[in-house]
Amino acid sequence: MGKSNKWVHILLGIASFVSLFPLLWLLLTSFKPVSEIYRDTFRILPKTFTIENYVDLLTRSDGVFWTWFLNSIIISLLTTVIGLILSATAAYAISRFRFRGRKGIKMSFLFTQMVPGVILLVPLSIMMDQLDLFNTYIGVILAYLAITVPFCVMVLKNFFDTIPIEIEEAARIDGCSQFGIFWRMVLPLSLPGLAITAFYSFLTTWNEFIIALTFLKSEDMYTLPVGLQHFVNQFNTQYHLMAAAAMIITIPTLLFFFFAQRWVSHRYLYKKG
Repeated sequence: MGKSNKWVHILLGIASFVSLFPLLWLLLTSFKPVSEIYRDTFRILPKTFTIENYVDLLTRSDGVFWTWFLNSIIISLLTTVIGLILSATAAYAISRFRFRGRKGIKMSFLFTQMVPGVILLVPLSIMMDQLDLFNTYIGVILAYLAITVPFCVMVLKNFFDTIPIEIEEAARIDGCSQFGIFWRMVLPLSLPGLAITAFYSFLTTWNEFIIALTFLKSEDMYTLPVGLQHFVNQFNTQYHLMAAAAMIITIPTLLFFFFAQRWVSHRYLYKKG
């Protein structure tokens, strides 16, 4: 057993290194002078540390980086909030109520998880064109909701299924309405599921590229992943700006993760109880 655990730890260590090394290399590259990036491409540790790349990126005269950053924040937050509202209500209905077509709805949510998101581009493009939603926040948010909501519904439904129905029956006897039960009892008990689905929605939307590239046509509407392609052209690749931008992009995701982590912990729920 001891040898088995030892090899498991070694394999986990190797896997962790392989996963984290590109991020470490990117971080160190972002602090290299431009000349050193092109001269010593495969050198890991920079000879000279500098924040010039970040200064150049954040103080660009056209200000497009901050425009892309704001677009990403607006789209990601709205997708997350709207997605949570739709997912929680739909999941609760599927979990607690028995109605005609319930199994079919559950199967449709499961089926969407087997279909790659890129396949939805054609029907979504037709819909966006007919509704004149190309190059708008609403259009790209609706596209993201079509991808994230089915997964979130199934996750939250499983959380709702673990909540004893007796708790709701006792609250109903005390005169609590159905919405009051859902809002005051079910949602607080499902905070780990809400945190997981919120993080999934935010992460998926924040990092997504293909849908944003397809539906956002003007440069002032780009999100960060789409905007970064402007640092690459036929004759030149601005690696120093790409590295700095890539590191800045990770900051909101890390902040969201650390914020959501406390809600995922069951110990927090027990302390609150």
